[in-house]
Amino acid sequence: MSVPTPRIPSTAGEGPMSYAIFQLARAHRARAAAMLREMDLHPGQELLLMQLLDRDGQTQSELLESVGLDHSTVSKSLRRMQDAGLLVREPAEYDRRVMVVHLTDKGRAMREPLAAMWRALEETSARDLSAQQVESFVRIAYSIADAINSRAVASGESE
Repeated sequence: MSVPTPRIPSTAGEGPMSYAIFQLARAHRARAAAMLREMDLHPGQELLLMQLLDRDGQTQSELLESVGLDHSTVSKSLRRMQDAGLLVREPAEYDRRVMVVHLTDKGRAMREPLAAMWRALEETSARDLSAQQVESFVRIAYSIADAINSRAVASGESE
């Protein structure tokens, strides 16, 4: 079965790789969002959970830095997650203005469902690829991300 070739807008023809990345990111994000909805999570919340599962008790600032999202998005996500009983935020003992985030038992119980979700998403994404192609893709994707990020840093742009 052949895969239909998408119609690329003529202007995007000036950057076919960039347009392909855009289409890939959009499709991947949509599939991940659907899987997260089944877990009663919003996109981005899984990233915060995974960071906390690796190291519980991080400050909101540490979480901001580790997930690369903006302050308002992280703050809103943490509030929703607290309302859902996944975590608690408490002032730090050393500075009451700093909020420390801790997982609840319900939050810690998300480890395996999240791992299963990522496995399923990986299987779907790599279904038609060989192990070597997957390895190559991962290496190339990080190389592209590094190139974009180093350009943004060099020119003083924010991400």
